[in-house]
Amino acid sequence: MTAANGKGAEPSSVGTSVRVEIWSDLVCPWCYLGKRRFEQAVEHFEHGDEIEVVYRSFELDPTAPHGRTTPTVQVLASKYGMSAGQAESAQRQMEQRAAQDGLTFRMASLRSGNTRDAHRLVHLAKARGKQSGLMEALHRAYFTEQESIFDHASLTRVAVGAGLDSGEVGRVLAGDEYGPAVQADEEAARLLGVSGVPFFVIDRRYAVSGAQPPATILEALELARAEAGAA
Repeated sequence: MTAANGKGAEPSSVGTSVRVEIWSDLVCPWCYLGKRRFEQAVEHFEHGDEIEVVYRSFELDPTAPHGRTTPTVQVLASKYGMSAGQAESAQRQMEQRAAQDGLTFRMASLRSGNTRDAHRLVHLAKARGKQSGLMEALHRAYFTEQESIFDHASLTRVAVGAGLDSGEVGRVLAGDEYGPAVQADEEAARLLGVSGVPFFVIDRRYAVSGAQPPATILEALELARAEAGAA
């Protein structure tokens, strides 16, 4: 846990509520694991009903071509200089970590691709008060149900299942609506010095990098809440 650099930041939440901004990507297994650990921390936080959660966009590979996917094992092997066998072993280890936190990951046949459209839908969901539900649905679809979150048909099915209007989803996917919002999140991450995800910023006071244990996240929540109450 570190102090957050608030350069270029939005104002903190008002009163004694705690605002948590979470930068993540939909195809990042550590992000789904971090999301679950954050939720476990909130369950033990005395003021959990005062937390405002905002999910922020962070594309791990914004240059990935639209309309094309690549086996994730191949991507990992190329990015980290691994053999295919080493990448497959890393995927199995991730499955085991996820299981310890109650998540089912099926990593063997995962494919990677461009996540910008998925992030744009997350911003639509934020505007409709359904952001957390869509984040969970997209993560689950990708890591557990082995569905694509790259093509428009699959994205529409997941988004509508999470409560979004099919007409609105279709309109957003047909253009670049919320594209500037994705870019704004990523620029804010750059100003904060975020180089990897998940990355949690609490009231722009404290930052927690990575899928830390729930106790670490809980400590940061309690410190931020105490400072907000004393202000």
